[in-house]
Amino acid sequence: MNLHRTKIIPDMMDKILVVEDDKKTASLIKLYLEREGFQILIAYDGRQALELAEYHKPIFVVLDLMLPLLDGWEVCRRLRQSSNVPILMLTARGEEVDRVSGLTLGADDYVVKPFSPRELVARVKAILRRGRQGAPDPGKVLSFEELILDLEKHKVTLEGQVILITKPPSLTASSTSI
Repeated sequence: MNLHRTKIIPDMMDKILVVEDDKKTASLIKLYLEREGFQILIAYDGRQALELAEYHKPIFVVLDLMLPLLDGWEVCRRLRQSSNVPILMLTARGEEVDRVSGLTLGADDYVVKPFSPRELVARVKAILRRGRQGAPDPGKVLSFEELILDLEKHKVTLEGQVILITKPPSLTASSTSI
């Protein structure tokens, strides 16, 4: 059996919520993030964003500010009341006061439109790298086909299912004599 060290790559369970009322912009962001292995949820207004965030627990939120029903400022405020999910604000509002307000309110990054989709993806991945300090060290996770051994968490997964491993009874000199 050849065990090899794995790279930490996005799991298709890693959902990113894109909150953007412009369908073309939302589709562009979705396309670029899906290429990196993320599953994308899209909300076209602030209320839908909060509902999707509560139900799906995304690992990241890309948030426009100028949204119908509930603006991005309020979405960010409410997300911060119950979650530490990383938030990148993506908006046409580029004044210094807006950028400072967004970061002060709880955003982890702030990107002004027009934007580069490749840079946006790079920023998302950089924030996730920093945020995954509690993630297993790639050197402490071994895998072979569908078998994954997390040496740090003492966890074994086979075909996506956690395998319960119990400690065998201690072997003592008296228990091994015949």
